[in-house]
Amino acid sequence: MNLPFYHFLDPVGAGWIVLGVLVVALALAFTGAPLGLWTLAAAMVLYGVGAPLWLWVVFGVLAVVFNLKLLRRTLVSGPLMAFMRASGFLPKISDTERTAIEAGTVWVEGELFAGKPNFNRLLRETNYPSLTDEERAFLEGPVEELCRMVNDWEVWRRRDLSPEVWQFIREKGFLGIIIPKEYGGLGFSSLANSAVVQKLSSRCGPLATTVMVPNSLGPAELLIHYGTQEQRDYYLPRLARGEEIPAFALTEPGAGSDAGAIQASGVVFRGEDGKLYIRLNFQKRYITLAAIATVLGLAFKLRDPDNLLGKGEDLGITCALIPTSTPGVKLGMRHDPLGVPFYNCPVEGHDVVVPIDAIIGGPEWAGKGWRMLMESLAAGRGISLPASSAGGLKLIYRVASAHARVRRQFGLPIGMFEGIEEPLARIGGFNYLVEAGRVYTCGGLDRGAKPAVVSAIMKYNTTELGRQAINDGMDILGGNGISRGPRNLLAHGYIAAPIGITVEGANILTRTLMIFGQGAIRCHPYAYKEISALERGDVQAFDDAFWKHVGLVVRNGARALLLSLSRGRLARTGVSGPAARYARKLAWASASFAFLADLAMAALGGNLKRKEKLTGRFADIFSWMYLATATMRRFEAEGRREEDRPFFDWAMQYAFHRMQQAFDGLFDNLRIPGLTWFLRGPAAWWSRLNRLSAPPSDRLGHRVAQLMLTPGEQRERMTAGMYVPSDPNEALGRLERAFRLAYQEDELLRKIYAAVKRGELPRARPEQLVRQAVEKGIITAEEAGLIQEAEAARWDAIQVDAFTLEEYRRYYNAPPAGIEAAGDGSREAVATES
Repeated sequence: MNLPFYHFLDPVGAGWIVLGVLVVALALAFTGAPLGLWTLAAAMVLYGVGAPLWLWVVFGVLAVVFNLKLLRRTLVSGPLMAFMRASGFLPKISDTERTAIEAGTVWVEGELFAGKPNFNRLLRETNYPSLTDEERAFLEGPVEELCRMVNDWEVWRRRDLSPEVWQFIREKGFLGIIIPKEYGGLGFSSLANSAVVQKLSSRCGPLATTVMVPNSLGPAELLIHYGTQEQRDYYLPRLARGEEIPAFALTEPGAGSDAGAIQASGVVFRGEDGKLYIRLNFQKRYITLAAIATVLGLAFKLRDPDNLLGKGEDLGITCALIPTSTPGVKLGMRHDPLGVPFYNCPVEGHDVVVPIDAIIGGPEWAGKGWRMLMESLAAGRGISLPASSAGGLKLIYRVASAHARVRRQFGLPIGMFEGIEEPLARIGGFNYLVEAGRVYTCGGLDRGAKPAVVSAIMKYNTTELGRQAINDGMDILGGNGISRGPRNLLAHGYIAAPIGITVEGANILTRTLMIFGQGAIRCHPYAYKEISALERGDVQAFDDAFWKHVGLVVRNGARALLLSLSRGRLARTGVSGPAARYARKLAWASASFAFLADLAMAALGGNLKRKEKLTGRFADIFSWMYLATATMRRFEAEGRREEDRPFFDWAMQYAFHRMQQAFDGLFDNLRIPGLTWFLRGPAAWWSRLNRLSAPPSDRLGHRVAQLMLTPGEQRERMTAGMYVPSDPNEALGRLERAFRLAYQEDELLRKIYAAVKRGELPRARPEQLVRQAVEKGIITAEEAGLIQEAEAARWDAIQVDAFTLEEYRRYYNAPPAGIEAAGDGSREAVATES
């Protein structure tokens, strides 16, 4: 019906019209309808309400301007671009920032950032990889054997690996895991590289670091991707055979997180023989393996004052290979990173002269070192440290759960107490989650992705979850955790936890700058295109990106509203089964995140990257969306095992709870002119009332903890890939044996306890009634023998190491001190002297 325009004066009629227009607009926005469809819908509304001629004229002008790109660029986009350039609205990007942003590729994180994730791609098209037969044989053979050769306590006591272990590492190709087979390396996948590091980490941290670093960012990685053929032919076989020990020198006293502040310098000059050389001066620190390295990968700023290379005077960051035998290179010193005995060292060079061909990739790659580093880190962060965290978590899982079954207080295994169940459940949930992220990320890397943001997400979150898990494990073990010695399986991981937090981009920086600060530009469908167009003054490119960006904001705003009102039920994910409700929540979270991120970028512009508390909260949401995706992918890939549901549900609920906390923080602190009152008022109130998820319930945590306390196939799967010694004289072997016996014993003790409740036995602790229980036929003599064996194993497993005073001094290379040094002096006198 064609209504007269003045019908708007009728409140009832106007209300219905407004409601109808709103429904149509939300539907169009929710589906991401193109501009032409919006124009048609608007025309139909105007016709339906009988709009006057002047309104049709205004509408027609706007429709023509915005639908004809040439007019839109001239009349709207051009002036808008000029204003934004003049006002400095969008962030200025330095050359080093640009290289970091452009490093690698955008993978599935782009789906999450766009606000409408494609679940077919996230959960089906993405590869969930498995090891090849050759890779599995290496893990079950040389890796297993290497773990048997190493005793973590002895490594810490000796402050180094044994000569036999070093020789084995070289001979079996551990230093060439990533080197292609044609150069004598193993040529393994990212997943296999990760699996090796994971298994070694579960045995000995310094061992894992020794193997990990040469197969991460370093000379081999850079040579494979950027080296000249001559460099690859010479160095890669030698590195694969362990004839060369590599180190890579990047960090300096004044250049840590800000690697662009590198002071190491190189100057190109022509030698007396007419050839080109570089004179280097550098002071580096925190360089793993440097003290024993034979070849040093060096990052430095290269200058060519005489323009001998024809590229100008200041060429920028460059990477070169320096034999450590070169005159002027100073090695031999070590740092002491929290007492962890891996080679972490300073290295200096004074007037070190190398040929120009020492530049990785040759002279044409002079000044391109920063690009090399960023592209390599884009992949590397997603392998080594997440694998170390996964291996550590699996060890914590087995040790903490076994101890919680073996250790008794008040007549019960401590794992039966809710105070212990709570940290146990966190360990179990984190373990499931981190393993999912590890495998999912390696699958992307093995398919050719180099996702810099995903790698940063994995590095930050896995090391943080590992830190919380080791704290929980130490709390569960109590005195057994703080008494160092061969029996203690967690103390060294506890001591070393801050190292993973610090290296390869300190976690504070990674969270606040890399995950969202750079991720917002790199992963957003249009932001970087807009910034680049502004810098170039390209109106056509800006017009195309900006108006698509506007459409994206409208779509995500509508999706955020409707998915919030429906708690995600309006999302069409194509996911069925137990993961379906989480997929709908993920669609809801993604739309809300994308909409808020665009609001923040629009309101704060270039200042957003300095609002690190805000960017940190955005990073948390982004991180947990990715980890939730990986967890769903694992559950689906493993066949939706019903027995794993408690672990899956706990991990997913924890992930959405962490997202909710970050959203609440954003609503409380994000200031947007004209909307701050709404965000802090109605939006914050609605977010808390209609939250994504509460934390995992006590009941769910109880189910997770009880599964962890049960031996069997599931326990083996949950910790698959770690080293578990079979020798009962080893710490973990001893604990595992006591765990299995304690589980069987507890079943028998329940029989005795039931007899006590029936009045057949006197009131006492069940283990004290074994003889009487046999006499009354409640248990058999064989079962009584098992109880006796289990009690002995329990008692042995809970003992802690103790040393004579002489042994204690020898372990720490300490001279006699205190009362012993005083000879016949009294304790009081020594205390006074101290």
